[in-house]
Amino acid sequence: MSGVNVTRTDDVVWVELDRPERLNAYDIDMARAMIDAFKSASDAYAVVLTGAGRGFCAGGALNQLDDPDPALLRELFTASLQVCDAIRSCPRPVIAAVNGPAAGGGNELVIACDFAIAAEKASFGQTGPRVGSSPVLGATNVLPIQIGEKRAKEMAMLCRRYSAQQALDLGLINEVVPGDQLMTRVGEWIDEIKALSPRYLEITKLSSNLYWNNAQDSMRNGLGMLLQAIGSPDMVEGSGAFLAGRTPEFPPPPRPRTAAQ
Repeated sequence: MSGVNVTRTDDVVWVELDRPERLNAYDIDMARAMIDAFKSASDAYAVVLTGAGRGFCAGGALNQLDDPDPALLRELFTASLQVCDAIRSCPRPVIAAVNGPAAGGGNELVIACDFAIAAEKASFGQTGPRVGSSPVLGATNVLPIQIGEKRAKEMAMLCRRYSAQQALDLGLINEVVPGDQLMTRVGEWIDEIKALSPRYLEITKLSSNLYWNNAQDSMRNGLGMLLQAIGSPDMVEGSGAFLAGRTPEFPPPPRPRTAAQ
């Protein structure tokens, strides 16, 4: 099993991340399944991305970071960018139905989606520097366009958490609804989409990717630096501390050498 349930009803593709025991943190198989789902949805009216259980997506599976396999992590990090690109290049509108926490790479999935509707209990934020990583696939480059540079740096660098209402106020999402009304409201958005021209929706969506496309160099440079940093002490300590539920003890910033050294 890939850990991703892909179904189709009424010409809508539903992509549900289904690893609720880890808040739907995705591994390489789940990333590939998402990519395939978005690439195969060109004849649908819309695509909905959501999570099973109480979480939307906690990003990449951190249990791979505290004892890193460089080849596997290279695949996962590279596939993470491919997932976001697949969302952006999908000709159909992609709606994030955020049913719970969207953290790290899960928050970047929200950034990549065309629309985002959240349950009141949902939360948002990045985890990079806290767990020995960096959110270079949307949060450091496209998010500033969505919510402003200062707020984006606050979210990406300080790893703060934001309620659904705060995310709405920032401009990260489109709407907040009670949890038991989330899918009903998503259905109403889909009905609105179905009344529009699919051809011209596609043109409008792909033309709206200006900032995403301009950020490609930043994303790929950031990805390259992440790949070079696989297995760094900060990565091992940050992810290990997260999994153990303790405060990380990162090495201090490097000090300049004195003449005697």
